[in-house]
Amino acid sequence: MARILFLTPYPAGRAPSQRFRFEQYLGILGSHGHQYRELSFLDEATWGILYRPGRAGAKVAGILRGFGRRLGHVWAARRYDFVFVHREAAPLGPPVFEWLLARVLRKRLVYDFDDAIWLANTSEANQLAAGLKWSQKVGQICGWAHKNSCGNAFLAAYARRFNPRTVVNPTTIDTTGLHNQVRDQAAPGRLVIGWTGTHSTLKYLDQVVPVLAKLEAEGLDFEFRVISNQPPALPLQSLVYLPWRKETEMADLLGFHVGLMPLEDDAWAKGKCAFKALQYMALGVPPLVSPVGMNTEVVQHGQNGFVCATPADWEAGLRQLLADATLRQHLGRAARATVEARYSVAANTPNFLALFA
Repeated sequence: MARILFLTPYPAGRAPSQRFRFEQYLGILGSHGHQYRELSFLDEATWGILYRPGRAGAKVAGILRGFGRRLGHVWAARRYDFVFVHREAAPLGPPVFEWLLARVLRKRLVYDFDDAIWLANTSEANQLAAGLKWSQKVGQICGWAHKNSCGNAFLAAYARRFNPRTVVNPTTIDTTGLHNQVRDQAAPGRLVIGWTGTHSTLKYLDQVVPVLAKLEAEGLDFEFRVISNQPPALPLQSLVYLPWRKETEMADLLGFHVGLMPLEDDAWAKGKCAFKALQYMALGVPPLVSPVGMNTEVVQHGQNGFVCATPADWEAGLRQLLADATLRQHLGRAARATVEARYSVAANTPNFLALFA
């Protein structure tokens, strides 16, 4: 059995990518006799302020502490058989820690990522740090890795340019422990069109706002519910903002009748792993998605959701689903079955365990 050290950007249980890519497998690793430990670059205090405005000095101090912490983690890695690095060992600068782990300590590095992180993805929140992120390091780490664990085929194709030991390890849903309820589409109540995501993906909603505004103007009665870590500034009367909270996450999502996942058709979006759609689908909520990247692998148009390429497609799909509870129920059941068969923790466990074979 293996001893595995997980090096993560964020404190345990805080970030969706960590929770749904590997943290939900930790108990399974233990049940198979593996020993593991998870160590984060950021401490809780820095995580709590990182994406809030102001307090630049405290943020810089927290990042500097993170580098010190990570140096200690590399020293601790001597006692482990595998080192699993999620996204990067440090958020800024060249891959010094990965080089030490793979080239100096000769550790079997499992490199995991679920976005096209070799591309610069600058937003207002991170533009000051963007020049220091050193995105080109991703290819180097892929080359050093014992195995690369990539969220979809697009990401895996990039990693294989540097290393053939690359597998697709999809972001998965725990359909028995967490997403273990199914939306009753026949229940009474106001219809809810929903979206969930972080501040960095709120921009994708811009393309559906005119469609929602048109439906509002016609007098259709619905709520547009946005669950995020920051409130959106959208000119919609139907908008209801709910701050994301882990304690109410499932109850909030179960309030959706349909779920939206619009994306822009660019290289960064092609790296997306359809996670929003998978969350909706696991709860029996039919998704409406853009035909970008993994979305078209997960959603089959008219069978377990709708694929929407134009404003007319978004409008037609929303009109159908808002008007027909039976259709929502049918698509929702098929969506749930898709997740259980292909994108659940249970279905993917052998694939995940093989990373440490």
